[in-house]
Amino acid sequence: MEFIQAIADEHVYLFDGAMGTMLYAKGVFINKCYDELNVRSPEIVLEVHRQYVRAGAEILETNTYGANRVKLQSFGIEDELRDINLRAAEIARKAAGDSVYVAGAMGPLGIRIEPYGPMALDEARGIFREQAEALRDGGVDLFVLETFSNLSEIEQALEAVRDVCSLPVIAQVTIGTDGRTVFGDTPRVIAQRLDRAGVDVIGLNCSVGPDVMLDAIEEMAAVTAKKISCQPNAGLPRDVNGRQMYMASPDYFGKYAKRLIHKGVKFIGGCCGTTPEHIKVMADAVRPLSPRRAFVVVENDPAADKPAGREPVPMCDRSRWGEKLARGTFVTTIEITPPKGANADAMVRSVESIRAAGVDAVNVPDGPRAQNRMGAIAVAVLLQQRVGIEAVLHYCCRDRNLLGMHSDLLGCAALGVHNLLLITGDPPKMGPYPEATAVFDIDSIGLTNMVSLMNRGLDLGGNPFGDATCFTIGVGVNPGHLDLDYELRRLDWKVKAGAEYAITQPVFDVRQLEHFLARIEHLHLPVVAGIWPLLSYRNAQFMNNEVPGVSVPDDVMERMRIASEKGKEFALVEGVTIARETLARVRERVAGVQVSAPLGRVDLALQVFDGLVEKRVSAS
Repeated sequence: MEFIQAIADEHVYLFDGAMGTMLYAKGVFINKCYDELNVRSPEIVLEVHRQYVRAGAEILETNTYGANRVKLQSFGIEDELRDINLRAAEIARKAAGDSVYVAGAMGPLGIRIEPYGPMALDEARGIFREQAEALRDGGVDLFVLETFSNLSEIEQALEAVRDVCSLPVIAQVTIGTDGRTVFGDTPRVIAQRLDRAGVDVIGLNCSVGPDVMLDAIEEMAAVTAKKISCQPNAGLPRDVNGRQMYMASPDYFGKYAKRLIHKGVKFIGGCCGTTPEHIKVMADAVRPLSPRRAFVVVENDPAADKPAGREPVPMCDRSRWGEKLARGTFVTTIEITPPKGANADAMVRSVESIRAAGVDAVNVPDGPRAQNRMGAIAVAVLLQQRVGIEAVLHYCCRDRNLLGMHSDLLGCAALGVHNLLLITGDPPKMGPYPEATAVFDIDSIGLTNMVSLMNRGLDLGGNPFGDATCFTIGVGVNPGHLDLDYELRRLDWKVKAGAEYAITQPVFDVRQLEHFLARIEHLHLPVVAGIWPLLSYRNAQFMNNEVPGVSVPDDVMERMRIASEKGKEFALVEGVTIARETLARVRERVAGVQVSAPLGRVDLALQVFDGLVEKRVSAS
């Protein structure tokens, strides 16, 4: 996968740690040219890279931080510049293999440029270009411009890279304990200026530890939509018996890795003083918060080469839900929440009323918001068997590895659960046990690919396993995503992986949904709109501020505020009224609607459907 796709996906990627710290620990004196080791002692550099790969690093930086003509001149080896950079890229690639990215590292020139020094901007750009060409020819996947304090200089380095190739560029500036560069630029200014310059990822590295960077990252994230990187030092160096030592422990780094990710960091690693042990602990900390990279998508292209397998059962023959979607018949479903305990009687009674009301299906979420509840598969089977209504099973990647997911899904097929909504899943940090470990072997795209293959009788490796499954494959979509282009790219990948319909997050802003639908018309994908009957003004505030991707318009907020001031019952009536108005407005634009039962209030969800579905004679 090209690195530009890594920038767009949901995975949090882990850089390596310090190269200089490790080389020094291996006996290379500090007055040596560490870049020269690429040609003089490549085996030492290779071993450091391999240590970081074993620790969990997903991006290796070439040992070329100072491999530009100006810095190499001080060692009298500037004529070896191209060979040093080529060999560095080759060594990193040898350690990286096919699963780890190689980043061409470029640092500042070590001499001030205009207007602060004697070097002209064009001259600096030419020197950077020389190094960038060698790294490009060495086969790097991306460039990392790091430890710059002068924004004009890093802009020249960026232009130099752009002169020679179109590979992605991560641009990282260094700040002091006051949160500013030595030239006085604030994190806000850094982010805005690099954003305008056109870098692909904006970040910070070196000089300070993670605590200082945490505040700076928060300030940067507020002013740019670009992805953010962060590689702090292992704290500030301290003099210990005449040696400069970095004192921040791996455990400390692991804790701050989580905090940095919560602030929006997507690419994280370490700088001076960090070791493979730091990266290993960070990898363990990052894993529960980040879906792993998706498996290769199998596109639904009839002309493409596919693994051997049978043709899937037509969608209209898989379930009543699938038949309605395939024929373009409007579908209705209510989302219920599994019980917290082992007694399902109350839930069964609620779902009996749903079936009696003529609703097509019941949606069963899989540990929503990482809460402890009865397993979704058991609930889906129980409801289908005891109530006789089809279930749409939410199935997430958070709690199961690949083997477990394959086994679960075969069990679902055997037990007659054929309607799936495939989601990545809320991370454990959202629930009552934030230290619980998530799995995330794959994300929702990889899971969609996996189920699509199972519908052809194949496992994820393309191996036949017997009778094919008959799943109707649904995915989640978020019309209110802050980065809609990113959400649309992911939806396109899901469709290519085999998605056959989608269900949205709760919709309160109909114009937002209409804009989203217009953007995906070319996919010809049935979309089921999510609708949530608001309970109160407080509930509206929660949905608007604490549920990712949900936007409640000001006029809806005001209606709920006024109704709530009159009393609880007025608020409930107004919430249902707004939901019914939303349903009426989207009715002709979508394939169906999913109405949620807030706080288990199935009666409110059914009120939204009044007059839309034909009631059954009984629930039996």
